[in-house]
Amino acid sequence: MKKPAFIGDCRGLTLIEIMIVVVILGILALAVIPNVIDRPDEARQIKAQSDIKSLETALRLFKLDNGFYPTTDQGLQALVVKPTTGKIPKKWNKPYLDKGKLPKDPWGNEFIYLSPGLHGDYDIICYGADGVPGGESFDKDINSWEIE
Repeated sequence: MKKPAFIGDCRGLTLIEIMIVVVILGILALAVIPNVIDRPDEARQIKAQSDIKSLETALRLFKLDNGFYPTTDQGLQALVVKPTTGKIPKKWNKPYLDKGKLPKDPWGNEFIYLSPGLHGDYDIICYGADGVPGGESFDKDINSWEIE
């Protein structure tokens, strides 16, 4: 009785079969790699949006305790250290951010904070990958008033 080819068949793969597999893997790589290469910058943009939302939550807690948002001069630093200039919060009793540390944007730059803002009570801006206002694609600004 003859055994099926896949049981005990030790002949291995031919050079043609190996080349076909390599070509198929190459085609798959060409289709997948461009999509994977853009992901780090896309992830940084999503992280910046998430950080802005966290800052907004901390600002709302600050206002709940003190009745006002920190001024532009006090900045976001007022969320981790009690301000000593400008309007002094009377009920500031804790850092409003986890770990008591002010985050930087995913590209290592400071978030821009304006209060009163041009688009609401405050504006929080991340200048994107290039770190300067404006830009396209991954250099585009991420603004608190545009995040849903």
